[in-house]
Amino acid sequence: MKPQTLLLSLPAVCSCLHFASADVTLPPAISDHMVLQSEFSAPVWGTASPGEEVSVEIAGQMKSVKAGADGKWRVTLDALKSGGPHVLTVKGKNTVTVNDVLIGEVWVGSGQSNMAGGVRSYSVNDPVLAEAAKQTYPKLRLLRAGGKWAEATPAGNDGFSAILFAFGVALQRDLGVPVGLYVGAVGGTPSGYWLTEEMFRADAACQAQVQQLAAKYKPEDEEKKYDAALAKWKLAEEAAKKDGKPADRPPFRVLPPGAVTGGKFGFLYEAHVRAFTGYGIRGVLWDQGESGTAISGVDQFQVMGALIRGWRKDWGRDFPFLYVQKPSGMGCAWKMDDPVTKNADKFAALPEQVPANGAFRELHIAIQQHPNTAIVPCTDLGGMTHPTNKSGYGERSARVALGFVYGRPVESSGPLYASHVIEGSKVRIKFTHVGKGLAAAQSDKLQGFAIAGADQKFVWADAAIDGDSILVSSAAIPKPAAVRYAWSQTIPWANLFNKDGLPAQAFRTDDWK
Repeated sequence: MKPQTLLLSLPAVCSCLHFASADVTLPPAISDHMVLQSEFSAPVWGTASPGEEVSVEIAGQMKSVKAGADGKWRVTLDALKSGGPHVLTVKGKNTVTVNDVLIGEVWVGSGQSNMAGGVRSYSVNDPVLAEAAKQTYPKLRLLRAGGKWAEATPAGNDGFSAILFAFGVALQRDLGVPVGLYVGAVGGTPSGYWLTEEMFRADAACQAQVQQLAAKYKPEDEEKKYDAALAKWKLAEEAAKKDGKPADRPPFRVLPPGAVTGGKFGFLYEAHVRAFTGYGIRGVLWDQGESGTAISGVDQFQVMGALIRGWRKDWGRDFPFLYVQKPSGMGCAWKMDDPVTKNADKFAALPEQVPANGAFRELHIAIQQHPNTAIVPCTDLGGMTHPTNKSGYGERSARVALGFVYGRPVESSGPLYASHVIEGSKVRIKFTHVGKGLAAAQSDKLQGFAIAGADQKFVWADAAIDGDSILVSSAAIPKPAAVRYAWSQTIPWANLFNKDGLPAQAFRTDDWK
């Protein structure tokens, strides 16, 4: 029996090996129910026998190519018009048929937990999301890292990224064309895990920041500081155990500038994005920032610049990059009865003291200065580490895409600081994105502005709308030198909006420490 079993199995093994080496194969991203990007050339790729002639046919056009010595092949289809469904036929020594192919808009969603979090979790506290997830969307298709395309049905919607699903539903509704969504995101992850070391080392701005700090870095001193901090922590840990209390986290070593902590450069990019790199896309929606960079001495602004440039280089296209503002929420809204902004903080009176903790807010707002990059303003969408109103976040993200990417007559941003000029005892602030005009939300009084003289001591200011400008002054500051607006982590008292209903972004005219 044993020899007979071997005789039967060997031909079967040989047959499998033969077809494995000869058959045309496609990656998971090229599968039934897929969406190909319209208006741009659309790549299709796979493997075959070395030198094998492979043809790809769809919607009346056919392209052919020979597989390379490594068996890999790739064709680029001419720009396709939105529509479908179509059949994609790939022929070599065998034929592979991909059915129900739509042509439309393809978006990548990535980042940490607020992108990874699923519809199932968030729909409990988001009735708009819950209702949307119960529907079937024939022209909306979903793809997770490592999986295959699927139709947007209640069963599939439930486990997909909540914010990306809400974004896709709104986008498909407003554009009226098929939309494909790919998500690759992992909770609690810093941006340093989402760009490769090559992207980081090749980025001049990041390397300049590293070199500046490296000149001051003394490993012996840092090691002594760490040893002292660790010894102190151990004593505190023992005391906490005796008292039955939890101990604080142990100290971390300060690594040399440019070193990544807790993981490796780009390992999440390789695991969750790399396989989709090169697929035809319209753009990226990014939701990350709470976990920083994990790269010693390099801030989020610089790392995100390197990431954006690196991803675009790998894709071979300067696609639009949209990112959700951090910190999430913490501001008032234009309207509290709007489902998009219903979770906003209640409008509040000014605090007694002028806050001075707006540095992180400023850093994140600045990311939009990178070319073809736009912030999704969300101070008015409700806060917490994991905002519950994911339908609102997705709707706002789609609004930004419509205005910034698709050129629709939709305002995509609240007022943004453009310039200022000192006019005697007043400072005139000029803005872009004034939309239908500047306005104060939920009050007749505009507030949230602070002003200082040369002594750098800020006081709350009077602010008045003057056309597309704001005049800022204070009787206590006869010779103003600087103005700040919403310069704080929490800003329920800052109420400058445009009449399109979008909040102004925090800014300062000074560079004081």
